[in-house]
Amino acid sequence: MKLEPLLAAAALVFGLSGATAASSPVIAGCPVFPASSVWNQKVDTLPVASNSAQLIASMGVGGSMHADFGNGLYNGSRIGIAYVVVHAKSTPKSRVTFEYAAESDKGPYPIPQNVPIEGAPQHADQGDRHVLIVDRDACKLYELSGMSKQNGKWSGWSGAIWNLRSNAVRPAGWTSADAAGLPILPGLARWEGDAATGAIRHALRFTAERTRRAYIYPARHYASTLTDPALPPMGLRMRLKAGVNIAVLPPQARIVAQALKTYGMILADNGSNWYLGGAPSPRWSNDQLHALGGLTGADFEVVDTSKLRP
Repeated sequence: MKLEPLLAAAALVFGLSGATAASSPVIAGCPVFPASSVWNQKVDTLPVASNSAQLIASMGVGGSMHADFGNGLYNGSRIGIAYVVVHAKSTPKSRVTFEYAAESDKGPYPIPQNVPIEGAPQHADQGDRHVLIVDRDACKLYELSGMSKQNGKWSGWSGAIWNLRSNAVRPAGWTSADAAGLPILPGLARWEGDAATGAIRHALRFTAERTRRAYIYPARHYASTLTDPALPPMGLRMRLKAGVNIAVLPPQARIVAQALKTYGMILADNGSNWYLGGAPSPRWSNDQLHALGGLTGADFEVVDTSKLRP
């Protein structure tokens, strides 16, 4: 008798039964920020924001959720934002020329030779071209955007270095590899050490097409000239309403939906409405994740996070 499938099934049932985490998520032995991080705090009991309906209307009450991650390729690109784990001591360090140098961490950055870059390899001038690197020795997270390499030299839009053991945020007004000045990795739905355990125990990141020229904690940056108060600010946190029936969803979609109820999602970048971030994995089932499209804007509510701090 093979125990692995049975253990996986047990983990799935355990995760969906409402188990709570005693610590923060872990990658390669490193915490993905402390348990007290806003990314790892539950929001299922926080009050609904007074302008919730107005903000959701701006993103589309009838708009469908889309899992922007999965298995395989789409138009030549892996589906989602990949990350790589390295031993920084033995990985070549690279200096990167940044377009937004004044708001970027200089580095150097431990970039392995075959580092995964978001987007199709044949379209080096398209997409956000994110690069996410976890240094398992020092528990540091290196994130870059707009990355390309020419004549052996790296260039990008911006770069940020995070201490995974700290709740420190970017200086006010600074961007990161994400428009909101947030780290990307903690907001990705990941298979390994995450959904594979039967539960995702952290908030997820999502995008909206039109955002406001404003940000709220933990975001530190905006990327809009629009001042309409009906539009969402960067850092906005939403959750799936408690009354939404997720039992009808297939297992993988149900794991994601439960995370959206318990931990919610944080507005991190401009993009298509209701697009949810994740890391690619051959273990994801695209058919199961597509079931999240049955969730619409009407199923969500904005959370009042004014008192939420580490």
